[in-house]
Amino acid sequence: MIPVLRTSDAWWVRHADGASRVDTAATNTAELLADRAALDAATASSERVSIHTLDLCSPVTAPCRVVAQMTNYRSHVEDSGMNPDTVPLTFFRKTSGSISGPTDDVIKPAHVGLLDYEVEIGLVVGEPLEVGASVGEDDLARHIAALVVTDDVSARDVQLPKTQFYESKSYPTFTPVGPVLGVLEDGDLRRFEQLRLTLRVNGEIRQDSTVADMIYSPLEALRTLARFQRLDTGDLVLTGTPGGTALTAPPKPVEIAGAFLPPALKWKIFFGKQGRNPKYLKDGDVLELTVGTDDGALDLGVQRTRVREA
Repeated sequence: MIPVLRTSDAWWVRHADGASRVDTAATNTAELLADRAALDAATASSERVSIHTLDLCSPVTAPCRVVAQMTNYRSHVEDSGMNPDTVPLTFFRKTSGSISGPTDDVIKPAHVGLLDYEVEIGLVVGEPLEVGASVGEDDLARHIAALVVTDDVSARDVQLPKTQFYESKSYPTFTPVGPVLGVLEDGDLRRFEQLRLTLRVNGEIRQDSTVADMIYSPLEALRTLARFQRLDTGDLVLTGTPGGTALTAPPKPVEIAGAFLPPALKWKIFFGKQGRNPKYLKDGDVLELTVGTDDGALDLGVQRTRVREA
């Protein structure tokens, strides 16, 4: 894997002792992925700057498509009160205007009370995926060019009563990405299932799972998307989050009883209880997200953001 960083004016390859500037005219992720010669040259370069001097941006540039999988880890499905053996493969869209950098503040809108977190692996599209395309195991490495850390930030009190994923997950800064664009090399995808996703809030581990808990693989996701959704180079596909989010389903008896209540009353009771849950994000909370193999061979860096009230 080639670990690529981005600043507002340049692209960089990360090394153990610094970063080497990529000599490229690329201004967006798609153009950068096409300039493999420049990436290889920067990987071999001995010139370094300190990474601490770099003001990092999202390595996935907007505009692009942002497609996300729902409830795709067994632990998250169980937290949501569903059956992992029967949950369907489902997608939703986010605006690319929600993409922000790996150290940017997450802005909590004034009307949002229940702000939640979801660490996810983002697939960055390489070769375009046409509608109607056939995707096999041998095609996967062509269509997935890189991996990134993402946080699918969610306004639960918008999402649930409206059943509105698009709005609740698309506010500006609701998709922090990076810091590393992990450009894949031969054999890297064979270790995909060994990737560990971890999210901490103020140092406390909230989510910690490997991809082995994933229900629908990237191959299954791309095969399904190819039925209806074109994907182009540089587009971003989020692959779901493990259990441990602030939101969990109520006990079954409570859920059943709630079905008989008028919707306004049901949501008033539900959100009253959720409002006492201290795990929801509040002003000043610091999130740290990591994705990598336990041996460090694949490492997408540390995303560190702070929640700020609008």
